[in-house]
Amino acid sequence: MTTRTLAEIEAVVRSSWGPDTSFATADYMARGDGRPSRGQCATTALLVQSLLGGDLMVADVEFEGRIEGVHYWNVISGEVEIDLTRDQFGPGESLVNQRRVTTPRSPSSAGEQPFQLLRDRVVAALGS
Repeated sequence: MTTRTLAEIEAVVRSSWGPDTSFATADYMARGDGRPSRGQCATTALLVQSLLGGDLMVADVEFEGRIEGVHYWNVISGEVEIDLTRDQFGPGESLVNQRRVTTPRSPSSAGEQPFQLLRDRVVAALGS
């Protein structure tokens, strides 16, 4: 693969998102106010890890005092955090119980198809 800047990778990833690449509950998506990054964190973080290596970060998403899911992002070489989907959160949502996942992850069986769709789009757009 040709060396790409993070800005180039981010632009391609963002343009590759769609309803078919998200992995979240209907209730969570309904609160999203049309944010393109909504529900894209798991597929995006796994994709970034496959492209750039590093570890995954995970935190619980709290809304109105309840844990309603998890949020994923990346930490790459030099302890640089990359979170291409941080802008998905709305009022009243917060991240709690942050932790680092140091073993490579793969999508769950339910998340495999959205991940593969995103990966295929991004790889095609990057030309590799």
